[in-house]
This record gives sequence, C-alpha cells and structure tokens, in this order.
Amino acid sequence: MGGFGSVIRGLDWSVLLRLVESVVPALVCIIVHEICHGLAALALGDATAKAQGRLSLNPLRHIDVFGLLMLAVFHIGWAKPVAIDMRNFKRPKRDMALTALAGPLSNFVLAALLLLAFGFVYAYRGSGGAGETALDLLYLTSYLSVSLGLFNLIPFPPLDGSKVLFALLPDRWYMRLMYLERYGMFILIAAVFALSRLGVSPIAAASEAVFGVFFKIAEWSYRLASGLA
Repeated sequence: MGGFGSVIRGLDWSVLLRLVESVVPALVCIIVHEICHGLAALALGDATAKAQGRLSLNPLRHIDVFGLLMLAVFHIGWAKPVAIDMRNFKRPKRDMALTALAGPLSNFVLAALLLLAFGFVYAYRGSGGAGETALDLLYLTSYLSVSLGLFNLIPFPPLDGSKVLFALLPDRWYMRLMYLERYGMFILIAAVFALSRLGVSPIAAASEAVFGVFFKIAEWSYRLASGLA
C-alpha cells in the first residue's frame, strides 16, 4: 500500500488537470450546440430530439468521442448529430436551415455571455488561484465556442452551414447533396490533417480574428465592473 501511495504521489497530475481543463470546456460547447439544435427543431414542429432524450444536459447523450477529442486538441470538433425528421416541419428546407443555424448561433451567444463574465471576474479576482482558474476556463470555453460555431458554418456536409446552403437549391439537388452527409466528415477530417501537415489552418486563423472581435465584450464588461467597484 505504501508503494502504491508513493507512485500516486509521484504522478504528474498537472497533465491530467490540463486534459480536464480542455475537455470540460469542449463538453460545454458541444452540449449547448446540440441542445439548441433540438430546441429549434421542437419549436418548428419536430419533437424527435426530445423523444430521444437529446434535450438533456447529460454529456453522454451528446458525445462523439473522436469529435470531442478533436475539439479539445485541435479546436475543431463535433458532437453526435441530433436526429431531425424533416417530415414534421411545415416548410422542410427552410425549417431545417433554421434548425441547423441554431447550433452555431448558440455557440456565439455562449461565447458572448462567457466573455461578459470574464470581464467581471477579471475586475474582481482575488490574489488566490481560484480566480485565475475561473478566468482560464471562461477564456478557453469562449474561444472553443467561437471555433465550434465557425467550423459548423462551413457549407460542407454534414456541417450546419451545408444545410443552410442546400436550402437555397432545387429539391432534386437538395436530397442528393444531403445524401453526401455520411461521407462528408471523413473528407473534412482528411482535409484538416492535410492542412495541419502543411502548416495551414484557416479555421484557426478565422477563429482568432472573430474571437478578437468577441473579446471586446470582455473589455467592456471589465470597464463596467471597474466603474462599479
């Protein structure tokens, strides 16, 4: 028992802590994204996601393990898709596009709210480590949320942007392109790895640029909090 205890004490727990600090923010972004898909579908007449328990905060209902790891490590990822039955929509293509947009939009709203909190926490943080940890989590979660929203706006199946683009196409093309969803993710993964090997990361560059705009919310809330202090 003593030997086991010495092994435990000798472990580098900072690695595990860094992993948790990456995975938890990724989980938050993914859960919000998928729940908002389901809520949008429900509001437009399709209760499939609700019937399958996808309006739950339980992360196990939403996780695609590989997609979660991709988001935590490469800041480009995805979750288990929410099932949508377009036959329940009054205007299938339009309502599918609105349901798809709900995911990325929810990530942008989440990022804005987290950065609003970031400014206040930064203004009132103490000298202890808890304040710094909270700032790190708020910052990383908001950044991942922006990245996830942008990535899903790419108009390539099965990402949300493709459903918005396809809604503008004639019906005969719409169904053919929707069929490509089962293959699209493999193409995207291959493209991401190929670009990373070449040192090219357009999504990362776009995320940095857009996040810089979002971060002005944190600066504003910091000034506001400092004025109230």
